[in-house]
Amino acid sequence: MAIDTFFAFSGVYADVEDALADYDAVHALHTEVGLIDAYDAAVVERKADGKVKIVKKHETPTRVGGVLGGGVGLATGLVIALFPAAAIGGGLLLAAGGGGAALGALAGHAAAGMSRNDLKELGEGLDNGQAGLVVVAISDMEAKVEAAMKRAEKVQAKQLKADQRAIEADAKDEAS
Repeated sequence: MAIDTFFAFSGVYADVEDALADYDAVHALHTEVGLIDAYDAAVVERKADGKVKIVKKHETPTRVGGVLGGGVGLATGLVIALFPAAAIGGGLLLAAGGGGAALGALAGHAAAGMSRNDLKELGEGLDNGQAGLVVVAISDMEAKVEAAMKRAEKVQAKQLKADQRAIEADAKDEAS
C-alpha cells in the first residue's frame, strides 16, 4: 500500500469573496510552479439557514486504467466528511445513486487519513466563519499554500495521508 502524505489546510473567512480570492491565489501558485494537478481545493459557504454549500472546487483528475478522468478530490472528500449534507449548486452532493457512493468512499479516504482530533479541529474551525477554504496539497507546497491564504482570519494545517492507488481503484469501480 503506497501512502502519500499531503497537508490539508482550512482557512476561516468572514465572507465568501475573501475565500474565493485566496482560492484563486492558491490556483495561481500551483499554475506558476507547474503543479496544477497536484492539489485539491474547495470553497464552502455557510448560508443563513446554517447549511454549508460548496461554491467552487478544483480537483486533481484521477487516473483510471492509466487514463485521466474526472474525479472528486480529497478536499471535497474532506468537506463531505466534515459536513455530510454539503451541497454544490442547487443539488445535494449525496444524492441517490452511484455518485453518492463515490463521495462516501472519498470522504472515508480523506477522514481516514487524519487523526480524529485533527478532523474535529478542522470542522470546529470552519464552524466559526461564514466561509471556508479547504486545500489539500503535496507536502512540498505547505509554506507556499499557507502564505497564499492571506485573507483568512485563521489557517490550520493538518497532515493527511492517503492511498492514491486505493482512491483510483474506487474511482475505477465507480466508473464500471
